[in-house]
Order: sequence, then C-alpha cells, then structure tokens
Amino acid sequence: MKSVDFRIAMLGAGLSLAACQPPASENYSERAPDIPHREAPSVPIDSPDTTTAIWSPGKTANRLLYGSPGRPPLLVLVCLGERGRSNVTITRFVEADPEAGAIMALIGNGHRARLPIASVWNGRGWLWEARYPAELPDLDVFTGQRAIDLTLPGAGKLVLNPSPLPGRLVERCRGEPDRSGSPA
Repeated sequence: MKSVDFRIAMLGAGLSLAACQPPASENYSERAPDIPHREAPSVPIDSPDTTTAIWSPGKTANRLLYGSPGRPPLLVLVCLGERGRSNVTITRFVEADPEAGAIMALIGNGHRARLPIASVWNGRGWLWEARYPAELPDLDVFTGQRAIDLTLPGAGKLVLNPSPLPGRLVERCRGEPDRSGSPA
C-alpha cells in the first residue's frame, strides 16, 4: 500500500513540475532570434555549356582554373598547406543563396563522391566553396582521365572535361610523386 501511495505522490510531483514550464511553442515568436524569412531558395540556373571549357594553371602555384578561354572561371581547385596537412579547396563560381549549405555530387573516373559545401561571401557575392583534407578518398574522383559531372542544387550540372591536371594537383597536394613525367 505504501508503494502505491509513493508512486502516486511521485506522479503528482512530476506533473506539477511539468506544469511550471510553458509548452515549447507558446510565445515562440517573442523568444526566437530575429532571422530573416525566405519563402524559397533562389531559382535554379541552367547547366553551363562546357564544350570549350579547359583546365589551366592559375597565376599562383597549386591553383587550377576550369572554364572557357577568355571567360570567368566556372570552378577553381587550389592546394593549400604543408605536406601532410594540405587541403584542397573547391570553389564553384556561381551565385549562391547567402549562408546556404548543400551537398555537392561528383561522379566520374570510377568514383562517386558527395561532399558538403557552403556558400561563402568573397567580397563581391556569395559563391560555393569548401576545403577538404587532401588525403580524403572522395577526391580520387579528380585523379582519372575521364570527364566528371559536378552537381550542386540550384547551380546545375557542371561537366568537367577530361584532363590530367586536376589529378596531378590532388596527388601533389597529398605529397605523392608525379608519375606523368610532365609539368602540371
């Protein structure tokens, strides 16, 4: 009998404590931080025409640009850091929603990768950029001699034409020797 009375007393105490706290949704708008409201993401863009796009070395070492000659780049790969602690930065030059995040899909050269990427402010606009450890196996997608499909939600599919240059950059960033015998 005492155990039943004790259980009822504990249940009553628990219910009275729960009654002290307002429900999670009560007065939410007054307690929430002031966050600008968006109805939906930006309108998706068409996939760019990359039939004339090529990989070319940038003006600085360990930087590759991808795009059509004489036009702004569509994508940039950069190796930053010291051997053993290097990173590969991928920048997709297309307008992105402010402070957005996405998963970038890469398919090619017998590999599939899904990598997180975020929109960053570069001083002139929001674009997609992310930094990955050079040793990341997902970066093997760049190490072959075939085309690569890169897809970002709302930014279309970017076909990366075949070239040995991205693979050389990734391998050099990893500290692996260049097996091609030619400069990148």
